[in-house]
Amino acid sequence: MNRELTWRGKWATHLVLLGFSLLMFYPILWWIGASFKTTQELALPTLFPTKWMWENYRDGWNALPKYTFTYFFLNSLKLNVATTVLHVAAASLVAFGFARMTFPFKNMWFSVLLLTMMLPNQVTLIPQYAMFHSFNWINTYLPLLVPSAMGGAFFVFLLVQFIRSIPRELDESAKIDGCSWFGIYWRIVMPLTKPALVTVTIFSFLWGWDDYFGPLIYLNSVELYTVPLALRMFIDTQSAVAWGQLLAMSLVSIMPPVLIFFFAQKHFVEGIATTGLKG
Repeated sequence: MNRELTWRGKWATHLVLLGFSLLMFYPILWWIGASFKTTQELALPTLFPTKWMWENYRDGWNALPKYTFTYFFLNSLKLNVATTVLHVAAASLVAFGFARMTFPFKNMWFSVLLLTMMLPNQVTLIPQYAMFHSFNWINTYLPLLVPSAMGGAFFVFLLVQFIRSIPRELDESAKIDGCSWFGIYWRIVMPLTKPALVTVTIFSFLWGWDDYFGPLIYLNSVELYTVPLALRMFIDTQSAVAWGQLLAMSLVSIMPPVLIFFFAQKHFVEGIATTGLKG
């Protein structure tokens, strides 16, 4: 009797979870179906089109004058690879210093670092823009790249928590063997923080790929546009919007982050779990 109740309870739980999964997945299904519809058919309450407009993807890819989406994908890829490398390198160095080294006012500076996480970006937007304008960096990638060299408060905090979980005895053994601080960082700590580094890499790439506000503020030339700004160019207030092409290109634009998360999800989950449990 107890076994039957347990079996029924498991089935009920799985059915409820399946129902919620379908509910959450429905917008994505609609998105996929809408990317193959005509503009007129988008108003109909159907999930999939009566006629599949495969040309939405072809025409959307070549819709913008002088540029195909290949150009904007390469812009986004180059920018986000650079920012991700800078984030990982800078955040790991700063986190190692906070987690392992001793220096004056260490706790105070770490508290200041955490306080910056609570500061809205809108507060610093105007001072940053004025500073970058004085440097003649507007309409270049520098305003988007240089701040990445600071590491990012969230990434530093995440790596500090992970590095603190690594036994200090490893550092002492390395010092006995004549290893410098940088040697301990590079040869001992970094290989052991691989899950956390993968997590930082994924977060940095996802946030950079989805960033619309930063490129909108600092980039003026179409040849510098990233994918989010290219998608905005589909919306023209002076003419009809090709919604099918816009939805098709927006669906294609999420493929790189989805693929990265799919192939690195094991390390991502491990990094999040161990960082949350230790430290």
